[in-house]
Amino acid sequence: MRIIIGGAGRVGIELARALRDEEYDVVIMDQDSRAVSNAQGLDCLVIHGDMTSREKLIEAGIVEASVFVAATPSDEHNLIACSLASHAHSSGESKHPITSICRLRNPDYINEYKSGNLKAWSKVDYVVNPLAGAIERLNAGLRSTDIEEVIPFGDDAYVIELEIGETAHTATNRTLAELTEDMVHGMPAVVGLKRNSVRSIIPTGETTLEKGDKIAVATIGLESFNPALIMFGHEITYFPEVPKVAVIGATAIGTKMAEEWLNFGGRVTVLERDLSLANEIAGSRIGAHPMLEIIHGDHLDREILTEIGIETHDVAVSALDNDHENIAAVLLASDMGVSRTGLMLYDADLVKVTQRMGISFAVDRRRVAVDNMLTHIHDKLSGHFALLSGIPNIVGMTFEVTEKAKFAGKTVGEAQFPDFLKLAFIKRQNLSGTWDTTKPTDDHLLLENDLVILFCHHDKISDAEKRFRV
Repeated sequence: MRIIIGGAGRVGIELARALRDEEYDVVIMDQDSRAVSNAQGLDCLVIHGDMTSREKLIEAGIVEASVFVAATPSDEHNLIACSLASHAHSSGESKHPITSICRLRNPDYINEYKSGNLKAWSKVDYVVNPLAGAIERLNAGLRSTDIEEVIPFGDDAYVIELEIGETAHTATNRTLAELTEDMVHGMPAVVGLKRNSVRSIIPTGETTLEKGDKIAVATIGLESFNPALIMFGHEITYFPEVPKVAVIGATAIGTKMAEEWLNFGGRVTVLERDLSLANEIAGSRIGAHPMLEIIHGDHLDREILTEIGIETHDVAVSALDNDHENIAAVLLASDMGVSRTGLMLYDADLVKVTQRMGISFAVDRRRVAVDNMLTHIHDKLSGHFALLSGIPNIVGMTFEVTEKAKFAGKTVGEAQFPDFLKLAFIKRQNLSGTWDTTKPTDDHLLLENDLVILFCHHDKISDAEKRFRV
């Protein structure tokens, strides 16, 4: 299957790399010669040219393509490219339709998509705007200073990535099967493991954990993070039921961050140096919320921070438009006594740097965007598709149990999933129409319409799809 990616920036290159790992036929194109040069190391066709040129799209093979992804930083450029790509594809002799995926930031365009109008006038099938997903990851990751990554899979299903600490005496030097048998309250599923100088693996019952291993752990509910951290050698600090949160910047992102913390039940202080932006959030839908305080002032002014009692806040997050300004803002808040600090970054290289600086949690917006795009490309699946961050080449996928699957109506034990597949969660729709997430056990019955989330090495994705008759 041919996939054409318009835009060889960080998102486009990371997406192309992930798709090549799955052995898709990938073409990436960009009009910036430097971006094209950066993409030359990829094992795919790289074209120097504008994705809004019909001639260049035809050169990229748009007629034969199954998917077109517009991933540049410009909303308008992406929309025009999707519309032209759809028309150029349909004008040829293709025997199959094309799916278009568009990266957008403007909330007006996103509302057009939600209302169903965008497809009619731009031919966009799916819109990727990672803001909501990035904020969810950030808020979850701030619950502990020792979590390296949080990946939400919906309906209270989370995978957290962490390193096994020096005090994890109970969990190390024994097989996972032995640990599972001994744990009275259950052993969380370890769905991925990376050891120094060793290829990432899907753990089996015979796998032994060692201190220093990087692991991905499947947990249900935010309250399950701390037990997992304790088990794997980390000290914890309990997150307050009513957190006091400082949001630096009344940007669109800052406003969304404030809204999410208010929905969580927190008390929120928004600090904004631009009076017009401060007035804008004051006049917004959340402006009159009794738990919201809006302060007009400079976030780098220690006197202002002292006046608002920054040291009494449990969390400080920054929502400025510049990565370096974001880092400076939360570092100052940390220096003045805030124990948990977080931010979302455009530059993925800065994520690891901020961890060494002592910032509690940072979200790589590029990774969230790539995961969203991969989910739409794998549209035959039934939900989230995500790459693990610190455990390379391990992916999580959501499948529906249909009548085509041979194990529908069997227990997990009877289904006999191979060792290269690690079952993390089972979801079942309840009478109220919402989904309940449970931890799989050998005697858990798999019913039609259940959703299962499982993990495997990227080169086993096609094998997993065959088992579910996708």
